[in-house]
Amino acid sequence: MFWYIDPSHSQVNFAVKHMMVSTVRGRLGRLAGRLELDPAHPEKASFEITADVSGIDTGDPKRDGHLRSADFFDAERHPTITFKSNAVFPKGEGRYTVSGDLTIRSVTRPVSFDVELEGTGPGAQGSQHLGATATTTIDRTDFGLTWNMPVPNGVLVSEKVKIEVDVEAADEASAKQRGLAA
Repeated sequence: MFWYIDPSHSQVNFAVKHMMVSTVRGRLGRLAGRLELDPAHPEKASFEITADVSGIDTGDPKRDGHLRSADFFDAERHPTITFKSNAVFPKGEGRYTVSGDLTIRSVTRPVSFDVELEGTGPGAQGSQHLGATATTTIDRTDFGLTWNMPVPNGVLVSEKVKIEVDVEAADEASAKQRGLAA
């Protein structure tokens, strides 16, 4: 069964240490993607999810502009971040490890997410919806995000970035009605 991400109810959040003493949080822009998933056999799932970099929002327009610049994401040349799954490993009770390829700034690296399938259920007018949360931590320098500045207790921006993806997806018929599926 195919499911399509509902961008109005899905988001990618991130958290990174600033000056090694505080945490800055933000989110990427609009998500899009398609999942092939039979809820009875989630271990056979496959999916590709894309996030819009130009919509990055940390609550500080100056910082957001810097993150979109060539110092970080270079959003003009690399407008999206993509994750494409290649294996799903059951961990029990609706929890999985999903491995795949994460592409940032045209650099692709293998990454694993811890995923919790929140469930499926009926929506309005007979539609079906699916919810899931995925988390991982990456080293941003592995993807060419190397800008930094030394400060007395380390660096201005941590290399480690925590990522949390919250997804709501609609079944194919509902997604087509709403323009989420081709």
